[in-house]
Amino acid sequence: MSSIFTEFKQHVENAQNPNADKYKIACEDFWEYCKLITPKFFKESRPHLKIIANTLQALYEGRIRKFTLESPWQIYSQNEIKDVFSGLDSEDYIVCKKLIMNVPPRHGKTYTLSLFSQWVLGTDNENIIITSSYNETLATRFSSNVRDGIDATKMDEKWSIFSDVFPTTKIKRGDGAKQIWSLEGSFLSYLGTSFGGTITGIGCSIGIIDDPIKNVEEAYNDNVLEKQWQWYTDTYLSRLEEDAIEILNFTRWATKDLCGKILDSEEAAEWYELKMKAHNPETNTMLCPEILSFKSYKRKTRLMSPDIAEANYQQEPVDVQGKLYTTLKTYTELPRDDSGRLLYDRIINYTDTADEGDDFLCSINAIEYQGEAFIINVLYTDKPMAETEPKVAKMLTDDNVNDADIESNNGGAGFARNVKRIMWENYGTRQTIINSFYQSKNKQSRIRSSSSYVMEHVYFPVNWNNRWLDFYKALITYKAKGKNKHDDAPDALTGIAEMLGTQAEIEFLT
Repeated sequence: MSSIFTEFKQHVENAQNPNADKYKIACEDFWEYCKLITPKFFKESRPHLKIIANTLQALYEGRIRKFTLESPWQIYSQNEIKDVFSGLDSEDYIVCKKLIMNVPPRHGKTYTLSLFSQWVLGTDNENIIITSSYNETLATRFSSNVRDGIDATKMDEKWSIFSDVFPTTKIKRGDGAKQIWSLEGSFLSYLGTSFGGTITGIGCSIGIIDDPIKNVEEAYNDNVLEKQWQWYTDTYLSRLEEDAIEILNFTRWATKDLCGKILDSEEAAEWYELKMKAHNPETNTMLCPEILSFKSYKRKTRLMSPDIAEANYQQEPVDVQGKLYTTLKTYTELPRDDSGRLLYDRIINYTDTADEGDDFLCSINAIEYQGEAFIINVLYTDKPMAETEPKVAKMLTDDNVNDADIESNNGGAGFARNVKRIMWENYGTRQTIINSFYQSKNKQSRIRSSSSYVMEHVYFPVNWNNRWLDFYKALITYKAKGKNKHDDAPDALTGIAEMLGTQAEIEFLT
């Protein structure tokens, strides 16, 4: 910290100003600064903004630490820093200098970073900041927000501005450029540039990259992503001074975006990831209902690609290039005759019971007609058998299933017996012929060899991503090569394809 910080503290203490106390607090607490400058946006009722602000300040003050590279990061308070780290050598712990912020769109992350840039320049005029945005327009807007905030003139005593908190920090007179400018007493304080732009000859103590991907076309374009990575590694990193702070501010798009490549690299352990999802499916709550309500979230995500919705709003990008199922067919209407009666050869079910404690049960109902399968119902859950047995029994009954294949591996035989019993005791029916069998074929080989047949002959309801979201994600994220966390959904889908008959068997063997 420069002497300006000490000078201002003394200035506030001596000032005859009724707001002196809150200005002093804002000088020392970034969240309080945010609330002071823009009280209508930064409110205690928006806790995600407070988390972002507190994380940024902890990064700046070196309070994000861990003792080994493999251990998780922890944010310490100033008092905890004194208690835990006093007497330790700097080699005994690691201080975080790198932050990834993955936050949904329109949740204030970029605006918070512009205020953070003001605040750190106020606390120490010797800081030099480089920000990289998607294009020149956004770079200019970011830079203007920082510069104009520092240079603001007080028009109303009811509103606080930067100079109330940092009265000795001023823009250098005559330094009117929007994207590169200095504070009084400094040669260079700020540069805003487009991602991929020229930053030769300029170094910084704080580097910020702000959302360099514009749209889905760029997110799925390997050439664009590779160029961004090369600019980051070959140009941008060389501009960071020793012990510089590095911040990546992203709404996620794809697994191979800049965040994804860093988190998949050897230096991933050096980064603190602040990851925020717009919607918590477990509690059915929104990150900030004031900014994005559940109703708006559902409307927006319903109209966009589910892959992008998961990446943008839930920070869960999908590797499109590595998917096993590259295209899956959909239907809007089930096959019917001219009188509107349903056409089918039989109604089938395939159930893959949970093999291990963290596996999922996947049960699929489908209408078979002329060698094609039309999926009509899915149960995909990690609930225990005591809950899933009656649900499968009801599903078989409700859809008038004719034939059901239930894998008997790891308790599946008992599951099949209980489903048959529940159907009789609860619904008085034996309409479904339940075949309990041991699946001896290699699961991975079955899934991969059947994938082409599945993509050609199995149809899903047009809105299946909304009806069975977890099932949908399990299929579209399943990788053709490499390790997959779960294979229950593609296993059951393969079973449906196998039930279609001899044609499937022929294709599997060729």
